[in-house]
Amino acid sequence: MKRERFMRYLYISLTGAGAIVLSILFFFLLFRIQEVKGSVRTLVKILMPFIYGAVIAYLLTPICNTIEKYLGAFLSQHMKAEKRAKKLTAAGGIFLSLTLAFLLCYLLLSMVLPQVFYSVRGVVNLLPSNVEKWTEWLEGILSDNQVLVNYVEWVSDEILDNVDGFIRNNLLPNMQMILSGVSSGVISVFVVVKNLLIGIIAAVYMMSNRKRFAAQGKKLIYSIFKTSHANLLMEEIHFMDHVFGGFIIGKLLDSLIIGCICFVGLTLLKMPYTMLISVIVGVTNIIPFFGPYFGAIPSALLILMVNPRQCVYFLIFILVLQQFDGNILGPKILGDSTGLSGFWVLFSILLFGGMLGFIGMVIGVPTFAVIYNLVKRLAEHSLRRRRMSCETLDYVRLRSVTEEGEYVYETPQDADRKKRLGEEKKQK
Repeated sequence: MKRERFMRYLYISLTGAGAIVLSILFFFLLFRIQEVKGSVRTLVKILMPFIYGAVIAYLLTPICNTIEKYLGAFLSQHMKAEKRAKKLTAAGGIFLSLTLAFLLCYLLLSMVLPQVFYSVRGVVNLLPSNVEKWTEWLEGILSDNQVLVNYVEWVSDEILDNVDGFIRNNLLPNMQMILSGVSSGVISVFVVVKNLLIGIIAAVYMMSNRKRFAAQGKKLIYSIFKTSHANLLMEEIHFMDHVFGGFIIGKLLDSLIIGCICFVGLTLLKMPYTMLISVIVGVTNIIPFFGPYFGAIPSALLILMVNPRQCVYFLIFILVLQQFDGNILGPKILGDSTGLSGFWVLFSILLFGGMLGFIGMVIGVPTFAVIYNLVKRLAEHSLRRRRMSCETLDYVRLRSVTEEGEYVYETPQDADRKKRLGEEKKQK
């Protein structure tokens, strides 16, 4: 009895002490938020190669597992030494998955980069002539109003003079500053390449030890938490892997297909800057919901500078393409990997996009899906402990719940409807 009382008081004391420590940490973080942000940035900068490696390893793991499955079956039939076959299978899976990734990146870059370069150069070279062409077109429309014609000519002259003045007065005199900026940009690119190379090496180690790391993680979880809590945590981790893996890999594949379809469609329609616009549409399509708009607006402006009629055709084509992606291709590839409604998708993109920028827009939906699922599981667990319903439909038009657990609805018809739905569900 005394021991139970002592343990209860000890538990209460430790809980109070933990609450005080957490409160102190919270206020410290609140008043030292800038220092904390700086420390986090420094830590992320140091660990960036490992972050790159973890992302590469996570994206390539499904491919590596598939290769190991078929390669292992082949080697086990043709090799007597089981250990050697397993080592060759693991090494072959990592080597072939990395080789496939490098080959795919090389093919995409070799096909896309030259075309994008020529398209950008064409946009810059044709800018003055496009401005003059637009001026002539507007003058032809407004020929009956000399005041507006004079205004259009003045605006056109101002644009051309500003471009020429920028080149003469800003660009050429500040070449030294631009070169220094370019040099700093080159240094930044060098740092990224260095981190990427180290990340590839780290990815190889992570992929070769992924089963061991997973086993160590499970061992640690079950050593810290109670078995029931550890099982719940393991379920949540599997759900996170399912959501992130299915969403990100599926979204990359979906965007690649949309970019290819866009390229074929624009080529058949004889649109200008075909490769550049296809790359813009494909890359921005990675962003859920807002991606099509981010890609369509600048692309439409590029085509508008060349041919207004083709711009209208392009907008119609993009509208049809995005409807195809949103209603047929996207659900076919992604399925219901997040389980979020349209409202929560929009909310998660705005929230994480505001905090993390482009990366937040990409990972915001799966991240919020994990948080949403965790809150849902905790709420349903609490309801089950109280022997209350976990069905959302049971709370539609609910007014209150009595101490005895009876549901009080706004009208008797609502109670009858709830009872009827319950009976239909039992029959099913």
